[in-house]
Amino acid sequence: MAKLPLAPENRAPSPVDKRALDVVVAKAKADPAAVRTLRCRTVAQGRLHQLNYIRNLPPQQVMEDEPEGLLGESVAPNASEALLAALGSCLSIGIHANALAQGIPIRSLELNVEADINMTSVWGSGDLQPKTIGFETIRVAVTMDADASRKALAALIRHTVLWSPVANTLHNPVHLDVALTAAVA
Repeated sequence: MAKLPLAPENRAPSPVDKRALDVVVAKAKADPAAVRTLRCRTVAQGRLHQLNYIRNLPPQQVMEDEPEGLLGESVAPNASEALLAALGSCLSIGIHANALAQGIPIRSLELNVEADINMTSVWGSGDLQPKTIGFETIRVAVTMDADASRKALAALIRHTVLWSPVANTLHNPVHLDVALTAAVA
């Protein structure tokens, strides 16, 4: 796995209030069947640029683009890279929250997420011979400076992956329903 340079903001994650975390955990335990629907509206912007609108946030669009070799302008991550970022973010948040719950102070935390993808089919318009489409394996290397043994940190990471919504969405079969809606007038 290639080592990327550390971001200038590489510092200890700002702590989350333990009492606030306990309230969130208690609420989840009180209603274990609660389901929340998450939504994203994706709007094509021309060329291969996409804007994704999430919740009712002010315009903080998540922009996606393809690299120059795939007809994009390389101004933003592509959808597959955004998926890796979502996994890395979900795992980072989970590690942080579970470390807090276990009383493990974290001084620094960095996840390097990478995956290999066969791009020869190019959106179903290239080589259409049978092959795996999408990632075959995703690798995550966690670098953490925390007050705990390696065994305890490894257990923390295993627990986080087990309960990560994004990791489980990638790992487990998920029903996908894509349908054409009525034409917009």
